[in-house]
Amino acid sequence: MTPSKKAAYAVLGQAVRRAIMGNEGIELASTLTCPFCGSRTQEQMLEDRCVIVYSCPHCGRIMRPRKGDCCVFCSYGTVRCPPEQFRLNG
Repeated sequence: MTPSKKAAYAVLGQAVRRAIMGNEGIELASTLTCPFCGSRTQEQMLEDRCVIVYSCPHCGRIMRPRKGDCCVFCSYGTVRCPPEQFRLNG
């Protein structure tokens, strides 16, 4: 992630927390699909941070975001991460 993108997400963090507290349509649950074994796992997302590294509980392989995505939820999840949801809906 570029420094400017990191800065943008830092600024969004506080706004995302406010949106979640106000229940403004930010979803915190997402199902990750492993690109290696295809298994699906329901996970709770962090409210104000991106998850860069995730280990598949089934095959143990490490998932990282695809180029251009901020986190594994944006790359492999059914729901984009809260900072992205806020940015897209904001």
